[in-house]
Amino acid sequence: MNLVLSRPASPASVHELGGQGRLAYRTDIDGLRALAIIPVVLYHAGIPGFGGGFVGVDVFFVISGFLMASLISGEIARGDFSLVRFYERRIRRIFPALFAVFAASSVAAWFLLMPAEFAYFARSLKAAALFTSNIRFEKESGYFDIGAQMKPLLHTWSLAVEEQFYILFPLLLVTISRYARRHMVPILIGLLIASFAASTWMLFRSQVAAFYLLQFRAWELFLGALLAFDAIPAPTKPVVRASLASSGILLIAVAIFGFSDDTLFPGPAAFLPCLGAALVIHARDDLGPASRILRARTMVFVGLISYSLYLWHWPILVFSREMVGRELSLLHGSLIVLTSLAIATFSWRFIEQPFRGRGSFVKRWPLFAGAATIMVAAVGAGDYVAHNGGVPGRLPEDVQKVYASTYDKGRFSVPPCFADADTTGPSVADIRAGRLCPLGVASSNNPTFLVWGDSHSGAMAPAIDAAATQTGVTGLFAGHSSCPPLPDVQLTPRGNTRRCGDFNGAVRDLVISRHIPLVFLVAYWPKYVHDAELPNQGPYFDPSVLPPLEDRSASVVETLDRLMAELAKRGTKIVLVMDVPEMGRYMPEAVARAMVRGAPTDVAPPWDYIEKRQALSRAILTRLASKYEAAVVDPLPSICSNGHCDAVRNGLPIYRDADHLTATFAGSLGSLYVPLLSQARQSLATSRP
Repeated sequence: MNLVLSRPASPASVHELGGQGRLAYRTDIDGLRALAIIPVVLYHAGIPGFGGGFVGVDVFFVISGFLMASLISGEIARGDFSLVRFYERRIRRIFPALFAVFAASSVAAWFLLMPAEFAYFARSLKAAALFTSNIRFEKESGYFDIGAQMKPLLHTWSLAVEEQFYILFPLLLVTISRYARRHMVPILIGLLIASFAASTWMLFRSQVAAFYLLQFRAWELFLGALLAFDAIPAPTKPVVRASLASSGILLIAVAIFGFSDDTLFPGPAAFLPCLGAALVIHARDDLGPASRILRARTMVFVGLISYSLYLWHWPILVFSREMVGRELSLLHGSLIVLTSLAIATFSWRFIEQPFRGRGSFVKRWPLFAGAATIMVAAVGAGDYVAHNGGVPGRLPEDVQKVYASTYDKGRFSVPPCFADADTTGPSVADIRAGRLCPLGVASSNNPTFLVWGDSHSGAMAPAIDAAATQTGVTGLFAGHSSCPPLPDVQLTPRGNTRRCGDFNGAVRDLVISRHIPLVFLVAYWPKYVHDAELPNQGPYFDPSVLPPLEDRSASVVETLDRLMAELAKRGTKIVLVMDVPEMGRYMPEAVARAMVRGAPTDVAPPWDYIEKRQALSRAILTRLASKYEAAVVDPLPSICSNGHCDAVRNGLPIYRDADHLTATFAGSLGSLYVPLLSQARQSLATSRP
């Protein structure tokens, strides 16, 4: 689950909360921060052994809920709570280091990111400045999204969750204190249960939404808040306190070392580290073995710099990957951890500290004005870059021409012809009525053929369209993202099965009811028979890492066999289109980046890699084609020859990403389909009276 990141609770330095009527400084909480942030950083840096390091976000949410609830409730009880003062503290603690990261990341993005990546960055910059980046990233987690590991501000999602919570939480506490003070704890427990239940429910419907959105994460903050209201009596015996704290550390350790990217998370799994953090906070242990760990000087110091460490380490990792063009080695990851520690120490001392406390040189209203100005500037800059497509004019003219292949899509790859994941495009009702985009020549007659498949069918459609125009026949196009032309096949993620089933069922019914004589089945076959895309597919790619080769084709074979049998029985001729080779990298970005750096532009994977990856799907299609006397079209020889596959032709990439052909190159493959369409035309001519 590459998308899993975490952020420390904004480190309201507990030193600042000391004083009469305020929280006393607890070194164990700074140590708890360190216990969470260290695995987070090591996990992100790819250091082995920390597969569950992402649970740090849950620990930090519990800490934040406890500290903020303690502070707010104490001020409400004394009758001097002020929203202005509350948000002043938040600004002093959050904004200085955050704005420094915005500035540094923007400069790095200008020089290192390709236009599409820079546009993504710009939108995330705008969202982060408005504390809505969790919503932004939840919406961006689509089929054609760039990899999470290439988003420099992805880590701001949890800061957004926390700030959204703190817009509502003080108002909630004030309201309850005024109208239902005696029911404070039951109300908070009720909200915690509701959020936890919603998180568990959503986990099985949209793991991305369960991960990013406030309503599914709020229970973790409420758990910390309940600790501030003494919902459970505080232990008094040293042995009990020591046992609770040690148990808490053990629970967190189990999650850190026992979880992995395959863990279904958050939901119930997140309760383990949250409970661990709650036990440590509630124990207030100062003598046991856990206390000796948490109160160690090194742990306390790392806890103090944890906010800056989190803010800086992720952009450093992202831009380092961008520069080396591959996943980081153990040595690179280790060096980045050390670099991040050094930068975080500097940031904490010279960026965070000057704005902290009442003695800060920046007074309240200049602070508010400065924060608002920088937020507006960040939003404006983000709007400008996003509106201008990532400012491709930054690149040399020849590189711009190469990069433009990213946008070389035909009309069959976008709505209204293509049904995208957000349900735009032809509906089931449209399909049943035959309201689909035509291919070939315009005609009022029944279509001669139909092209049916996923996004790879949309990428290949310009070739079939060109051939149909040349031969004078008419066809229809039915394409849906991530939906192979297989009615009722079981897909991953599970939510695709019903969505694709409805679409494909309607297409099958259309073929049968209209007696369409010829059907092209086009899909990303290797992905479905192996139930996996290539590892690290995106801006960079490592061909030394073997592609997924596990045979998971049973459902695909069974469903395709059944479909071909049904269509063949009804007299429809089937054409199975083999898939194009996967390139692993986004070709326009990879070629453009190579040109900028003066590196070779021959960036296609080696032939043996492609051969292994394609072997299973090609064998399955060949066997079924023979069984049902279906035709086979194989575009691979048009791309690969003499043990080598092309990524570039005539100076331009032939792919617009890692596995979709550009519309221009696809159009040049029309000759592959002319014989079949000519034969279909002749068959229709001889069958007419």
